[in-house]
Amino acid sequence: MPEVAIPGSKSITARALFLAAAADGVTTLVRPLRSDDTEGFAEGLTRLGHRIGRTPDTWQVDGRPQGPAVTEADVHCRDGATTARFLPTLAAAGHGTYRFDASPQMRRRPLLPLTRALRELGVDLRHEEQEGHHPLTVRAAGVRGGEVTLDAGQSSQYLTALLLLGPLTRDGLRITVTDLVSAPYVEITIAMMRAFGVEVSREGDVFVVPPGGYRATTYAVEPDASTASYFFAAAAVTGGEVTVPGLGAGALQGDLGFVDVLRRMGAQVSVGAVATTVRGTGELRGVTVNMRDISDTMPTLAAIAPFASGPVRIEDVANTRVKECDRLEACAENLRRLGVAVTTGPDWIEIRPAAEGAPVGAEIKSYGDHRIVMSFAVTGLRVPGVSFDDPGCVRKTFPGFHEEFAALRARL
Repeated sequence: MPEVAIPGSKSITARALFLAAAADGVTTLVRPLRSDDTEGFAEGLTRLGHRIGRTPDTWQVDGRPQGPAVTEADVHCRDGATTARFLPTLAAAGHGTYRFDASPQMRRRPLLPLTRALRELGVDLRHEEQEGHHPLTVRAAGVRGGEVTLDAGQSSQYLTALLLLGPLTRDGLRITVTDLVSAPYVEITIAMMRAFGVEVSREGDVFVVPPGGYRATTYAVEPDASTASYFFAAAAVTGGEVTVPGLGAGALQGDLGFVDVLRRMGAQVSVGAVATTVRGTGELRGVTVNMRDISDTMPTLAAIAPFASGPVRIEDVANTRVKECDRLEACAENLRRLGVAVTTGPDWIEIRPAAEGAPVGAEIKSYGDHRIVMSFAVTGLRVPGVSFDDPGCVRKTFPGFHEEFAALRARL
């Protein structure tokens, strides 16, 4: 039974780096993800004056509850959305002038709801070119806290950034949320804040964060559930079996819910205390599924949909249009290249079972998006001749993906 060692969660590693940097004392992060995104986050913290020591399996972070150790910094956030949204928020709690910029891809991604909320809290934040986008400058003088309203309908990361900021404010925060997408990611944030000594309470649409700062700790990063989805899907489409250790019933990440979709399609799924196993049964049924809460796995489902016996319809995924690329259209375009019939709407995609002779091999257009490449690598398990225009973009979350996937293909 192939066991696959999945790298650490990107979402958890980014949050852990923020919490460690803000905590009182030295935090040890065990098995953090080492990829372009998380290295970019760590580098950003170093630019802000935080000390990070590294061994092969751990990162030690010297926390600074009072904010960055430098009063001026220029931080490049690369392609990382968590870096681009969390670090300016962390810097706002300090004292100094901090400039942030990012890659052309990240510059296109929206920031405005977070900008508005920070300004409502009195933060002097200026966008240099396009309002609501990088580059930006924060002239920080600490944050008093108080009440703030936030629209998190485009990204739950805006809410996570404010929750993480809360304990660093003088009075704490009361955040009223008008719309929220990817809610399980917020649950990850709240669970991790608890591990660093902060209890967030919730009254309906209002999140209440107390002041008082964070405590340093030793924190183990669980494997990335979004990344695991490609390996689980591989088992489902090949009739093989895959076990991912480290992701079980107590997992923080909502994206483990992807295995429930595979179960509905006919795969056998076993979620144990400390591992999850998926076994393909040779059957994949069509489904209609709402993926609002697990939208990072939408491309994984789209990529295996041609092998289902009936139509696969994925709904309520409008936010996938503002990820690394417009993932909804990217999936549709690539499926059509493979000869598969697809229709899309503002927040949905419907994929009809492959006609006789389809899908056929083709070059997948990656749009520089790691999740598009990793998803269609699963399609390639059943379709000869699938190639990629930019296979290397997987370094964003899983630099060794192609090697690991080739090894799995050999075992399946």
